[in-house]
Amino acid sequence: MKKMYTLVVLLIAITIVSCSKDTVIETEAEAVEFSENPLTIEQINQRISESIRTTGDFDWNTEDAHFLWSALMHGQNVLTVGYGNEGQSFGEAGDTDLQNKKNNLIATILNKEDVVKSDFKLKEDDILTVFDAEVTKLETIIALRESANVRYLEPNGYNHYTGEVQEKSSSGCDTSGDSISSSHYSTIAPNNAQVSWHFNEHNIPNAWNFSTGSGVTIGLIDTGVSKTQSLLNSVGINDGYSSGRFVQKYGTFIDSNWWWSSNYDGPHDKCGHGTAMGSTMASPRNDNGMPVGVAYNANLVAYRATEDVLLNDYHERKGVSQALVDLGNRSDVKIISMSIGYVWSIGNIKDAVKYAYSKNKLIFAAGGTSTSFTNGFGVIFPATMSETVAVTGVNDGSNYERCDTCHSGSKIDFTIIMEGDNNTSKAPPVLGFYDGQRRYTGGSSVATATTAGIAALIWSRYPSWSRTQVLNRLKQSAEFYPNKNSSFGYGNIDALQAVQ
Repeated sequence: MKKMYTLVVLLIAITIVSCSKDTVIETEAEAVEFSENPLTIEQINQRISESIRTTGDFDWNTEDAHFLWSALMHGQNVLTVGYGNEGQSFGEAGDTDLQNKKNNLIATILNKEDVVKSDFKLKEDDILTVFDAEVTKLETIIALRESANVRYLEPNGYNHYTGEVQEKSSSGCDTSGDSISSSHYSTIAPNNAQVSWHFNEHNIPNAWNFSTGSGVTIGLIDTGVSKTQSLLNSVGINDGYSSGRFVQKYGTFIDSNWWWSSNYDGPHDKCGHGTAMGSTMASPRNDNGMPVGVAYNANLVAYRATEDVLLNDYHERKGVSQALVDLGNRSDVKIISMSIGYVWSIGNIKDAVKYAYSKNKLIFAAGGTSTSFTNGFGVIFPATMSETVAVTGVNDGSNYERCDTCHSGSKIDFTIIMEGDNNTSKAPPVLGFYDGQRRYTGGSSVATATTAGIAALIWSRYPSWSRTQVLNRLKQSAEFYPNKNSSFGYGNIDALQAVQ
């Protein structure tokens, strides 16, 4: 017979008294029995899928302790602990109260795990109120959940939900070049600079008469920028009509099977997705016969924070979180663009988004481009957050229809035309992974990068404006304003109207 753990948990029923707004809390003790054996991956995934089907979301903290522990057993035993008061995603340096709360939780783990600190695997954060720790015992989860100092617990090493799926859309990894149809771009000065057909749909070339993004710095959080694409490196980015700007590249992704590793993978793209996003926003306007970026005089700070578009790995989640904090701390960065995501929210990234937002960054996030895993989901995280601006793609037909692989829903704020009506091969051309190479790409990823570029045009035109003013101008220049469509937000943006 299987052994059973008998545990006492507190069920908290909260009644809100509407007239006085006082909160009455009643508690009742109930015995709960958990198996000593963890659930299988199939059982865990089944429950996750059921939650998403019935509620549209999944939250580890609504599940029981045994479920959380089971996921830890299949996820390198790495537990992410958000601590502090509810809603307290970050703290000030020297906050002794927060430090004490964290130390008490770490002491609880050490005690329950019966491990000495020298053997304890732990990663702490200097700014966010979160840490990662090795946890192996169910009793540890129970003890942590009883603490009022815990905001959330997540098994951030669990990466089995997606399985061995492959990207089916052009928003995923692709380092190969394409033969670009001459009907999918126009040429402008200097000789043979190429403008994607979808730029004209949004009046971007006309907006260049007023602004080219000069003086604005965009932060890109993605798979990095290719070292073999010279037009997105320090010399090539200043060429032709593009001048007086910089590109900087950083890496926060760790390529390792071990969550506690510090083996950083460097700043260079190995996937191709980040290179395409950087091209869309900021590739130079020169005579190389290559695609021009929306804000071809803006500065670009690119982070290799993830290895692909799905944030299903601990190191990807940690890399994106760190990149958000780093960009949040830079006073010169006004805009952050993220064409990456996941189907449910991730605590440490959520905390980092809130931190960057507190630093007055305008954060754009992709509403979702389908893979064989995400197809059928609505808007994905972090585009679901109120602190981000969610963007998706539509086709160029007379009626609003989302592009073939794009997600839509009530969380969407803006749309960008990404493909032809009944012609999915008509997509935006961008710089390729290698010099002299071009490729097609699309989906909500490029829609997001395009919108970030338009925001840079506005901020360059009106450098004293606040984030709210820039966002309001985007709304005012969109087709449905002042109304908001239930699936497509304020709709397609007119860049010329936005900068005038």
